[in-house]
Amino acid sequence: MNESETRAELIDEALRKAGWGVLPESRIRREYPITAGRIQSGGVRSKPLSADYLLVYRGRNLAIIEAKSVKKEVGEGVAQAKLYAEKMVLDFTYAS
Repeated sequence: MNESETRAELIDEALRKAGWGVLPESRIRREYPITAGRIQSGGVRSKPLSADYLLVYRGRNLAIIEAKSVKKEVGEGVAQAKLYAEKMVLDFTYAS
């Protein structure tokens, strides 16, 4: 199962069961842009950073979720999720 399948079949379902995107004022933002990408020589930007999921409640950003393929170790997404949360000044991150 690749990353997009993991998201569609496992993570999205788990978030729905937990009430995210279902309960009033809860929202799931997918592929949430964090940075536009570093400007490199020639004015070209590197790949932008985006979180797989951002959980929002009552208009407040709460947590980042970083998804990985089931073939990868969970720890592979932890550092990435922490970096994104740090850039967004969030206290909570999850890796799956």
